[in-house]
Amino acid sequence: MSDAERALLDSLPTGLFIGGRWQASSSGATFDVTDPSTGATLLSIADASPADGMRALDAAVEAKDAWAATAPRARAEILRRAFDLAQQRKEDLALLMTLEMGKPLAEARGEVAYGAEFLRWFSEEAVRITGRYGLNPEGTGRMVVSQRPVGPSYLITPWNFPLAMATRKIAPALAAGCTVVVKPAALTPLTTLLLARILEEAGVPAGVVNVVTTTDSRGVSTPVIADPRLRKLSFTGSTEVGRALLKQAADGVLRVSMELGGNAPFVVFEDADLDAAVEGALAAKFRNIGQACTAANRFIVHESVAEEFARRVTARVGVMKVGRGTEDGVQIGPLIDAAAVEKSASLVDDAVARGAAVATGGAALDGPGHFFAPTVVTGVRPGSEILTEEIFGPVLAIATFATEAQAVELANSTEFGLVSYVYTRDLARGHRMVDLLDTGMMGLNAGVVSNAAAPFGGVKQSGLGREGGAEGIHEYLSTKYTLIPAE
Repeated sequence: MSDAERALLDSLPTGLFIGGRWQASSSGATFDVTDPSTGATLLSIADASPADGMRALDAAVEAKDAWAATAPRARAEILRRAFDLAQQRKEDLALLMTLEMGKPLAEARGEVAYGAEFLRWFSEEAVRITGRYGLNPEGTGRMVVSQRPVGPSYLITPWNFPLAMATRKIAPALAAGCTVVVKPAALTPLTTLLLARILEEAGVPAGVVNVVTTTDSRGVSTPVIADPRLRKLSFTGSTEVGRALLKQAADGVLRVSMELGGNAPFVVFEDADLDAAVEGALAAKFRNIGQACTAANRFIVHESVAEEFARRVTARVGVMKVGRGTEDGVQIGPLIDAAAVEKSASLVDDAVARGAAVATGGAALDGPGHFFAPTVVTGVRPGSEILTEEIFGPVLAIATFATEAQAVELANSTEFGLVSYVYTRDLARGHRMVDLLDTGMMGLNAGVVSNAAAPFGGVKQSGLGREGGAEGIHEYLSTKYTLIPAE
């Protein structure tokens, strides 16, 4: 570990952030955060108990009325200061994400730019919360429709985008006037702790943002979700966990936002610009080491261009540099843990057993760390697990199709519906795909779709609600109608 890395880690808070104070767990327990590229311990931080989670909710409830009454412009200016501070600390944030999650430093810098943008975007949306006023159709009164903060919100963030997934939830909640309790993933909590310090420095009042880090996610979350004072639950993670949380949220009839799993199709038609398709494929598949819900999971390529597409992709993938994300030129960092490596290996092995061929990669790499070789698998057969399970690793799996109808059928043959990617030069066909593919987002001749100004979310088992865009703040607002009778 370099001196700069050690200095950054030594500067971080290691406690829970509750009611505007950094504090130890009530039990005194701690847990280690490790570097997935080496297995070395980065830092030991507070391990919250269920009682700590409830103390965090108490703080959010105590602060809720004052924050809801804070002028939108004041809330906006705090978020804008947080954006500016994040820009000033961008190298620290990027390095921290690389250390605890493993992504190459260049990608981590990209996440800082993306994640910070939610702070700026929702600082601007905070002053644009609107309603309406007008005569009712009968002429008997005036209708006033207004928006109010939903209330205390519990935000559960994943490990793969430690900054962006936190800002994508915290920023709209604060802009709307809601107070929050944030529970980051135990694998990558350090970035959230630094973000909490940035928000504190930006002037977020005590109790408005609370952060509980814990290895007992279920134990901490269950009583918070069951408490009738909580009014909103936002979760990003697996569909399996999302279903369980929805059941818990049902008892309190909570407002929920669920950004769940994906199984994104990447469809390459026979008329596609193959150079553009290859570039899009590399971005859609290998960004974040393939560990993204938006990662292309199934490459569905027309049989007339499949061999050439595979050749071009394999040539690029086969020379990708693998290593610790802080090293110069690294394109593929470690997977998050040993289980992720085992899953990638199992999916490749199953595909090969069913008749597919490995064009490059295909196996775990020697440690230390959790590395899997960037991989291309061709000729993937129907029934292969790699076509139905979210890979979450650097494995590009190619299957073929013959007709447009077959491509649509293959793309839609999944319980998920987060994002799809389509490459074609035919504008009419592109418009048809917009209508025919069952996903909440789509990249038409584009391999990356995420943008703070756009609504992010899926259909089917990929979730409920939208984050980002003009739509994102409405997840934290409730609509109130008032009738004023005519005199």
